[in-house]
Amino acid sequence: MTLLHRCAWCGTDPLYVTYHDTEWGVPEYDARALWEKLALDGFQAGLAWITILRKRESLRAAFDGFDPEKVARYGDADRARLLADPGIIRSRAKIDSTIRGAQVWLDIREAGEDFSAWLWSFVDGRPIQDSPLGLSQSDASVSMAKALKSRGFNFCGPVIVYAFMQATGMVNDHVPSCFRCDEVRAMGAP
Repeated sequence: MTLLHRCAWCGTDPLYVTYHDTEWGVPEYDARALWEKLALDGFQAGLAWITILRKRESLRAAFDGFDPEKVARYGDADRARLLADPGIIRSRAKIDSTIRGAQVWLDIREAGEDFSAWLWSFVDGRPIQDSPLGLSQSDASVSMAKALKSRGFNFCGPVIVYAFMQATGMVNDHVPSCFRCDEVRAMGAP
């Protein structure tokens, strides 16, 4: 039996291990999926990522699969429904931020911009490889956070944005000894 070496942060929780082994760091280019991950990272603010992973399916169900067209139209009844849902993070500010984020996402699309291409432009369209380990932010995450805020997004400071960049493969922060490091590096090769 071969022992796989992983990044230490995922520990041994099966949900965390599966997330690490199949999703974290994989380059994501789908604009809707990127918005969902940005919204989920916003829900994480002040919480552990494992909390979000445990509630992710409930969050997806509560927010209509993170369909920006639907979420952007949420009104007071939807806010009340979400605030009463024990399966999600019941923070009014985070719920409102997600609704506002859907509206901004639609504004960007209606202006003829590609949300994915815009986000990836902060890393010149390809994953950053071999970033210094242990960073909680980078020049790219600081720039992206400022740009997201200027567009009207909330819960997107540099630390949250850096975590988003790691999760979506804009930064490959798998440690060199992790079995996923080279696999993810190959996914980001031109």
